[in-house]
Amino acid sequence: MQRVCVIGLGPIGNRHADLYQENPQAELVGVCDLIPERADAAAARLGVPGFYDAPTMLAALKPDICSIATGGEEYGSDHYLPTMQALEAGCHVLGEKPISNNIAEAEEMVARARELGRCYGINLNHRFNHAHRLAKQWVEQGRLGHLLFVNMSMWILNPRESSPWFQIKALHPHTVDIMRYFCGDVEAVHCFATKAPGRTIWSTAQFNLRFVNGVVGSLTGSYDVGRGHPMERCEVAGTGGRFVIEDMFQQVTLYPADSLEKTVYTNPSLWGGMRDFTDTFRERLACFVRQVDEGAKPEEIDGSGADALAAQKVLAAAIESIETESVVYVK
Repeated sequence: MQRVCVIGLGPIGNRHADLYQENPQAELVGVCDLIPERADAAAARLGVPGFYDAPTMLAALKPDICSIATGGEEYGSDHYLPTMQALEAGCHVLGEKPISNNIAEAEEMVARARELGRCYGINLNHRFNHAHRLAKQWVEQGRLGHLLFVNMSMWILNPRESSPWFQIKALHPHTVDIMRYFCGDVEAVHCFATKAPGRTIWSTAQFNLRFVNGVVGSLTGSYDVGRGHPMERCEVAGTGGRFVIEDMFQQVTLYPADSLEKTVYTNPSLWGGMRDFTDTFRERLACFVRQVDEGAKPEEIDGSGADALAAQKVLAAAIESIETESVVYVK
């Protein structure tokens, strides 16, 4: 049983708290937010102590795990301080994406977790479903043969205006993580972006990627396409076949290169499958709690801080590519 606290009580932080409270391997023991009204409301609703500053809560409750669900600029500027405080207090940490909107801070967070031997994960929830796990098995079993290319797309209507790079930094930690999950590290990026009518930010982008292992890929993302559409699609192909994942977790199809027969997994939402986006959070948080509870080593964490940092470095290269209109190598 892992004792858990949540820092940051916006809609995402409240979702974390709810999911911990229903998890039989976790005990939610406290919540914290700098805004007293948020902390008080969540504490009253959940029946746990509420705090207005993280160090006080961490010292008083000494949790095993702390979720960092703060936000800030580009959804990531407020993650650094509470993450470092929780790590120093002895907690394993599960942070929200992006790991940070600042690469130097993200590097510090990952390095400090490694130095302290803490498990550090990020809520890269899009990989936490049966369709992606099954597709990963196909890759590891060699059913795709030598990998050749990956095509990824994700879109959601988000009219919010933030920095010019808001769409790239806030949306694409997920897409780049999925591409890395199947195809490994990215070494080079070429990116173009455009602004939809009435937008002041680069709200739609097209990336071309080359991976260290020679795989080539494309990624299309947008904050301009309406809700109600399937929000995510991933296709990976090799000499032995290809698979296509539709709408994040709804269906994955394997097309062998040497056969007209295909293998299809369709999400059984009425029989224990995923019902909605919240279920991806549920599975991601449960995986982190389970790994900590079972004594996983920090380097074994699925969807780790190191994974999130690697994705963010790809996005930094994409931004540099837009600015310079050139191919940029991932640092």
